[in-house]
Amino acid sequence: MSFTPASQALARFKVLDLTRVRAGPTAARQLADWGADVIKIELPAGAEGGDMGGPRHGPDFQNLHRNKRSLTLNLKEKDGLAIFKRMVESADVVVENYRPDVKFRLGVDYETIRSINKRIVYGSISGFGEDGPYRKRPGFDQIAQGMGGLMSITGIPGQGPVRVGIPIADLGAGIFCAMGILVALLEREISGEGQWVQSSLLGAQISLLDFQAARWLIAKEVPGQAGNDHPTSIPTGVFPTRDGHVNIAASGAHIFARFCQALELGHLLQDPLFADDAARSANRMALNKAIAEVTKLRTSAELIDLLNNAGVPCGPINRMDEVFADSQVKHLGMAAPIGHASLGNIALVNQAVKLSRTPNRMVQATPEKGEHTEEILREYGYDPDCIADLRDRKII
Repeated sequence: MSFTPASQALARFKVLDLTRVRAGPTAARQLADWGADVIKIELPAGAEGGDMGGPRHGPDFQNLHRNKRSLTLNLKEKDGLAIFKRMVESADVVVENYRPDVKFRLGVDYETIRSINKRIVYGSISGFGEDGPYRKRPGFDQIAQGMGGLMSITGIPGQGPVRVGIPIADLGAGIFCAMGILVALLEREISGEGQWVQSSLLGAQISLLDFQAARWLIAKEVPGQAGNDHPTSIPTGVFPTRDGHVNIAASGAHIFARFCQALELGHLLQDPLFADDAARSANRMALNKAIAEVTKLRTSAELIDLLNNAGVPCGPINRMDEVFADSQVKHLGMAAPIGHASLGNIALVNQAVKLSRTPNRMVQATPEKGEHTEEILREYGYDPDCIADLRDRKII
């Protein structure tokens, strides 16, 4: 078979994917989903080390490596490294998330790769940065969540630090790296040269703090836990209903007024405790209690319809099965079907970005390890006898 791009948007680019676990594969997945020919390079069976990405047929691994091709190649062997360097000659991008010192030991660091192809865009993801006092520390998402401040502002006040329910530092570092790679590819059209793109779990986590970080940098406020309330925009949070809970976002003078009118809470508009945003924030407990006394009398569906019709943001708090049963989620196509040789018909999490003229699609389920090894090596001029010899010597 020949390579089939998932989109025409990036179909002209070839990417060598040296990544493992999550942050790096997330970056490479972004490029693969938009049509780049992403060649996932994996260790041959029996070679020391591994992908460390969980069971290959598990949901996580399948979701991370779709739309890629798989080549087994042992970079610790001289001939394996020679094959990789040959591939670099015509590649556009290399993506890796080794610890900063490992790439130098393997001989696949940026300067070495750039000496082969000055047009290469080299994307690196590390735990804490390519240099600095923590460069050699192993990186892990939850460590970055803690060091990056997220756990100190997540959870119910007084309960202690809480991690968020997704590996947000990993995902953020991967998406930021992919964005940097795309920026570097655009710049290359002018300069003719590639460059080194670097992201880290710690840097990504801090960047994702956004306004919470800015509160400290500008106003010297140290944000704390706010539970289900918005840290600064009140009332925004979780409120009880007759049959469960809903999210309501009714901050700001105009929306708060519409909210009070819709729920016949006009007296709150006259109360000096809730006269403006600052007063509502300072007196959030009293305000939330007054609102809860009314919301608990209606069902969740009644409140969602009533408030949305009044122009007040309100929505359910869905379990995962309810998320993908939602009519709007189905309309957005967030569950993307794909056929898998071993797993049958499955669905993967779709891209959140839509392009009108060059949309993405699922064209390749996550391949088996080395599924495309011979196909790829033939593309680089290796004949069947040479490929058989490489396999016998466990280079591939």
